[in-house]
Amino acid sequence: MPDRAPQPVDRQLPTDEARDLISLVRDIAQREVAPAAAEEEDAGRFPRELFTLLSESGLLGLPYDAEHGGGDQPYEVYLQVLEELAMARLTVGLGVSVHTLASYALAAYGTKEQQAEHLPAMLGGGLLGAYCLSEPASGSDAASLRTRAVRDGDHWVITGTKAWITHGGIADFYTVMARTGEEGPRGITAFLVPGDAEGLSAAAPEKKMGMKGSPTAQVHLDGVRVSDSRRLGEEGQGFAIALSALDGGRLGIAACAVGLAQAALDEALRYAAERRQFGRPIADFQGLRFMLADMATQIEAGRALYLAAARLRDAGRPFAKQAAMAKLHCTDTAMRVTTDAVQILGGYGYTADFPAERYLREAKVLQIVEGTNQIQRMVIARHLAGPESR
Repeated sequence: MPDRAPQPVDRQLPTDEARDLISLVRDIAQREVAPAAAEEEDAGRFPRELFTLLSESGLLGLPYDAEHGGGDQPYEVYLQVLEELAMARLTVGLGVSVHTLASYALAAYGTKEQQAEHLPAMLGGGLLGAYCLSEPASGSDAASLRTRAVRDGDHWVITGTKAWITHGGIADFYTVMARTGEEGPRGITAFLVPGDAEGLSAAAPEKKMGMKGSPTAQVHLDGVRVSDSRRLGEEGQGFAIALSALDGGRLGIAACAVGLAQAALDEALRYAAERRQFGRPIADFQGLRFMLADMATQIEAGRALYLAAARLRDAGRPFAKQAAMAKLHCTDTAMRVTTDAVQILGGYGYTADFPAERYLREAKVLQIVEGTNQIQRMVIARHLAGPESR
């Protein structure tokens, strides 16, 4: 390998335990995740066995309490684990982020009894979760959701359709937001729905331009009955729970975006060091060197931004604005960096023989999921200038 080959990211980690954890993740990523990534993405294959391995390795519950099988890790560490996984394969990094998002409502708002009953299996028992907020007619305007839960004695009957659900059809549990009361955000309640509940089904996965290995599907709830013991939080608290979950989830997306961008930069560096034109490596040409410098700078800025937001969260301080900023900047960065990586590889970058074109296709969705980047700008502006005048 040429001397200018990319090196592992030099991470600032708070403990020796965290450094050991990153070493474990890098080993899993290199041995188990990266080798089959291109082939499985092309085939649209979800690597469920990898998620079993990640669960057995303690990587599906990192930011949650050890009492229930979590890893007791700060977000500062958990997000860097996501970045390492996303560098190897975005489907895996994003899948861990979505699972963590789906577990949040129970971990943060569930009763002690609910947590003791369900969290150990969710965090370390091999289960996989999905988060159900969006619907066919309510995406950015999530508070207008139509899925309804009607009380029937000590049960609820849930009917409706959720859309754009990562792990839809393969998840073992779904955190579902449904309307139990008035219109608007105050009438929404959160429920923990088993993946094998009678009346729950999934449509065929969406055919996407990227992340083909990660199933995204509509989830239909046709009179699904769940006990009131599976209601998470108070009635009418669901939308607040959903938004709180998304603040952390957006940091997960930011970390995955940085991981994807880093993978694209590493590929561009490898190619530029090996490809020779006019008698020397193309990495010697100033125009290309400036592109690489800009790519690296944008990635470092994104990493610093998501880590700053994570440290606020770990300190118990407000971080919603910084989470929106991190999601916005890091996903826009991933789009720019993957585009430049294709350009550096030239004609080869446009072929499936090299991963750059896959990185470019995958980057686009990160600007859309868990709140489009236009929504992130609205969130940031509200923190800066207050709510819009009506």
